[in-house]
This record gives sequence, C-alpha cells and structure tokens, in this order.
Amino acid sequence: MLYWLTELSDGGDLFNLFRYITFRAGGAFLTALIFGFIFGRPLIDVLRKRQGKGQPIRNDGPEGHFVKAGTPTMGGLLIVGALLTSTLLWARLDNPFVWMVLFVTMGYAAIGFADDYAKVAKQNTAGVSGRVRLLLGFLIAGLAAAWAAWHHPAELTGQLPFPVFKNALLDLGIFFVPFSMIVIVGAANAVNLTDGLDGLAIMPVMIAGGTLGIIAYAVGRTDFTEYLDVHYVPGTGEILIFCAGLIGGGLGFLWYNAPPAAVFMGDTGSLALGGALGAIAVATKHEIVLAIVGGLFVVEALSVIIQVFYFKRTGKRVFLMAPIHHHYEKKGWAEPQIVIRFWIISLILALIGLATLKLR
Repeated sequence: MLYWLTELSDGGDLFNLFRYITFRAGGAFLTALIFGFIFGRPLIDVLRKRQGKGQPIRNDGPEGHFVKAGTPTMGGLLIVGALLTSTLLWARLDNPFVWMVLFVTMGYAAIGFADDYAKVAKQNTAGVSGRVRLLLGFLIAGLAAAWAAWHHPAELTGQLPFPVFKNALLDLGIFFVPFSMIVIVGAANAVNLTDGLDGLAIMPVMIAGGTLGIIAYAVGRTDFTEYLDVHYVPGTGEILIFCAGLIGGGLGFLWYNAPPAAVFMGDTGSLALGGALGAIAVATKHEIVLAIVGGLFVVEALSVIIQVFYFKRTGKRVFLMAPIHHHYEKKGWAEPQIVIRFWIISLILALIGLATLKLR
C-alpha cells in the first residue's frame, strides 16, 4: 500500500525509497515485529480466558508434556495478523504472486483455526476430520497453483526446474497443478507435524522463509538471474516483503513461545506457515529447493509415514515415538537440546539451499 507514495516522489526525496523492495522489506519486518510485541500479551490473555483448560495434551505423549496443560493455543493468530498487516502495508498490491501467497496463508490459517477451535471446545485432540482438512487444503492449493501457472512466463509454464542442473526442465504439462498442490499441502502438514515442542517449528519456518525470500528476490531480477544462471520469474521479488513480515511476526511470536511457552501456535499457525512456504516455492519455481531448505520438515513427516507403515506391516515401531522429535524426547534428550539442535540443522540446510543458486 505504501508503495503508492512513490507517486509523490520527484526522484530524489524520501518517497523515492518506497520504490525499493529491500527498503519496504525492512519496513515489513519492523511492522510485523512491533505488531507481535504490542498485541502478543493481550492476545494471550484473551486466549487463556476464552479457552480455559487450553490445548488438550495427548495421553500417549511424552510424560514431560503434561506440565504444559492449560497453555492456550491459536497463537498463530499473532503471526498471521502481523504477517497480513505488514504485507498489505508494504507490498505492491498489484502483484499477483503476493495475493497468491496471502490466499494460501489465510486459507490454511482458517482451516487451522477451525481445527484448534474444535479441539479446545471438545477438550480432545481429534479436532476437524483429517479428510475434511485435506480436502479443503487441496482445494486452496489447487486454486493457488492454477493462479501461479497463469502468471508464470510462457517458457516456464508447466515446467519443473532442477537446482544445480540449471538448464534441465521437466515438462509436467497438465500435471503441474496437481504436483504443486502436493507441494503446498505437503509443506503445510509437514510444518504441522514439526510443531510439537516449544519454539521448535517457528525458527525453522523463519529460516526457510528467509531463504525463500532471498531466492524470490533473486529470481525476480534479470541481473541476478543472469549472474546466477537461474530462471527469471518476473514479479516474485515482492515476495521478499511477505517473507520479511514472516520473520518479524515469527520473532514476535517466539518471544512468547520460548520455553516455557506462554502460548502455542496451534494448527492456526503451523498450517498457515507451512502452506505459505509451499506457495512461495511454487511461485518462484523452486519446489525442489524447498525440499532441501525445509529438509527438517521433510524428515519429521517421513518419520511419521515410516512409523505408521512399518507398524501396520509388522506391529513394531521404528522410532520410540513419532514425529522424530518425540523419539529423542523418549531417549532422554532435554527439550531445549532437541529444539536448538534442530534449529542448527535447519540453518545448515538453508545454506545448502542457497548454495544451489550458484552451483552448476
């Protein structure tokens, strides 16, 4: 919205700064961060008052989690609110990719909110039916994928680029939309599975979001794409502003989610943020790089898939408990130890993902 202040510029004044994506990204970061600090405590107080007993704790979960009983959930509202406010304020609102990512984020936030509300109201961990969640998730992802494909340059429409092998393109044709749907839905549910310890999910999301923001900025500039020898996708640079808001809102939330957490993000936050990461990857044509940058989320999801498949086939478990962060809890690792080590892994994977931009 503030971009339109450039209409008042003569080319050499303060208003001219609003032309630059990097300046507006900084504004989005600060806006989201301040939003989190201002509204964090009031939101937590309201959630605690309305929810009473807070988020239900699984009876079969790690024993150490029972002390968290009474902690309110739906803290993702703080992140989503900060993210939405900062993006609408600082991004160009005539950019189709900004609206595509916002659509996925808010759509998945709505699904997560309904699920969190059902859990709190019924005081059990069932929530909304998994089939309903998946159906709505695929519907939102399908609309977003079709929107992205419509606005991709003609030479990249329906194509899947590969990192490192810069000239390699896989023509998915009509299967691009179904593939993109799987990317978005998979990312949303992978982040949701990761959100099991205080501070565990939000930092890797911020790291992945920051990395994808840099990639979005790079592939949206012809000079960068020529230097890095990656495919140019005009308009994606504005996604950096969304990612900056994500980091600012995430830090504001982490202030209250740091152990011992005063609030959980719930499905409201985890589905929204995971869906956002998937949407950014689809918009920037970096779906495979998302699997590297978000490798921690991939491992968390795979641990659940492996555990369920193996148990159904043999009646035995591969892990002491899935997702895999609970496995390490069962082995005696302290919660902060698991969280910080997973943060380190996320940072390493992000650096590897960024390195693929120049490798050939």
